[in-house]
Amino acid sequence: MTVVRPRRARCARSLRAMLCGAAAFLAACSTSHPAPPGTPVVTMSNLTNSGDFISYLVNLNAIELIRKDGGIVTPLVTPQTVDFARLDTMPELVEAPAVPEGTYTGAVLALDWTIGTGGTQPVWLNVNGEPLEAVPVNPSGAGMTTASVTVTFDPSHPLVITHNQSVRLQVEFDPLASNRRTNATTGPEVEVQPFAVVTPAPVDATVMRLRGIFVTTETVASGFYMNVRPFYDLRSALGAVIVNTNEKTYFNINGVVYTGSAALAVIAQQPQTTPLAVYGTLGNLSGVTPTFNATEVYFGTSQESQLAYYLTGTITARSSNTITLRSADFVTPLGVTSYVNSVPVTLGNGTAVFEDGIATPGLTTADISVGQQITVAGQTVLNSTGGLGSIDATAGFVRLRPTTLWGTQNIDGTLDLLSLGRFAPAALNFAGTGSSGHDAATGAYVVDMSAVPPGPVIPTGELLQVQGKVARFGAAPPDFAARTATPGPSSLQTLVVDWTGAGSTAPFTSISSSGLVLKLTDPALGTTHEIRTGPASLDLKSLPASPLITTTGADPSHLQLAIGSITLTKGISVYNSAVPFASAVTATFNGSNKIFRLVAYGQYDSVSNTFVASRIYVALHV
Repeated sequence: MTVVRPRRARCARSLRAMLCGAAAFLAACSTSHPAPPGTPVVTMSNLTNSGDFISYLVNLNAIELIRKDGGIVTPLVTPQTVDFARLDTMPELVEAPAVPEGTYTGAVLALDWTIGTGGTQPVWLNVNGEPLEAVPVNPSGAGMTTASVTVTFDPSHPLVITHNQSVRLQVEFDPLASNRRTNATTGPEVEVQPFAVVTPAPVDATVMRLRGIFVTTETVASGFYMNVRPFYDLRSALGAVIVNTNEKTYFNINGVVYTGSAALAVIAQQPQTTPLAVYGTLGNLSGVTPTFNATEVYFGTSQESQLAYYLTGTITARSSNTITLRSADFVTPLGVTSYVNSVPVTLGNGTAVFEDGIATPGLTTADISVGQQITVAGQTVLNSTGGLGSIDATAGFVRLRPTTLWGTQNIDGTLDLLSLGRFAPAALNFAGTGSSGHDAATGAYVVDMSAVPPGPVIPTGELLQVQGKVARFGAAPPDFAARTATPGPSSLQTLVVDWTGAGSTAPFTSISSSGLVLKLTDPALGTTHEIRTGPASLDLKSLPASPLITTTGADPSHLQLAIGSITLTKGISVYNSAVPFASAVTATFNGSNKIFRLVAYGQYDSVSNTFVASRIYVALHV
């Protein structure tokens, strides 16, 4: 879908983007009579729930689609800086461009690790709840530069672009399957062998972010048109989307909170091309313009501004009106993004405070406490060397974001805290969080569960994933207000295994459509062979036997099974059912190909000793 042409002249930038998009569309068709267009709705995610990476910044230089007749269409030609670590928790709607109708059999991703002012961008690992900087290198040990990843779709499940209709295309670059940590003499490194999966995907209830610019409320019954501008982009317009809202939709418009239809009257008066970000789910794709069902809308300066700097990270300490923000995604007014490991932020009486998604009145800086994940807007204060010294948010704002904690249930109902806001307890300074003598205690962290829907009783020692908000600074206990709580075994778990050196030619003892069984006695087996549940891990060698990694029991409409490397003719081959995937794995390990890493996402069943996975990735050595 080409971008919507605004009615008012002030949106010339979008109009230029529309004309450029039309030119690209014509160039993609090798005929003077191009095929009529349809719309691939490109979404990107890497949902793992394990948080192995704090920051993984790479340029996505292009996406190409390979048509059955050999034609090449390039729906994304504008390089986008992507933090793949952030996609671990929140997918992104990347674009909704016009593409000639037809059947497409594969895709190519052009990736570039050399972003910023020079050299390879560092990767930040999450090692036992603490950030660790590492250098990405290729298999030869040189700094990682660029790579082209070819992905071949399941022959039984190609991408079919139909005139005047939309279809979802899911892209996943998997850092866990693509990287292996090494300890070089000069410091930590990650060996990069890129692994990505691209596949047509059904519309589901996955919550994602849609970022872009406002166009108009006209002709939309309860919502508006917007043009897509993903990630940190400040120039592109990558297709139009109709955003639907309802009476429960939360709006933050230039620092004023609304709920429901009252916000639409305000938005209708805002300038076109105003930036915004919408959270929600994909809607109806039966037309050429896709729809999006919004639960939260952040409009204007509540999302970004050319006059302020925005940081998203976790508070690890607070002293008076100064907070320490760690592992922050830093965005400048010009859209340049970088990673900041630690920076002090000054709050004041003029700092506005909001809670994302909830119209909570009367919030002040007292509601900002240790462990909370936030977005803060303010001004930079330079240090003596001209670098970033601190952030002055005394005239800015803080958005309190949903925060995740992991802990095990104590007999008294408190939690033994394992991580909060992605940090281990040892990295958090809880001084001042509670009333006199009642600061938060990591071994007995008090969580208010009153807002969580009733569920089964959580037994003592059970691992629990909780999402919610940290209590007011100085007001604990309770230390945390829960909105959702999920027993660890019911959460998304990750099975990950690596091999030493050049890998193994025979990593499995059994390969069939029923599943894969790893050879845990393989002499080439590496040090990583575990099932991860948040920050906790279970060694596969501690189980009664090597578990069956199976798709039986997983949703058959959401299977993503892939094997390959960037050096194979077909690159990485994707399958959406177990039988052809098993055949491909059997044919691949014929004595020459070697495995690099295996990653699967699903749930472990201790009774049957099976790992039921909807995504299984067999990454081969390049």
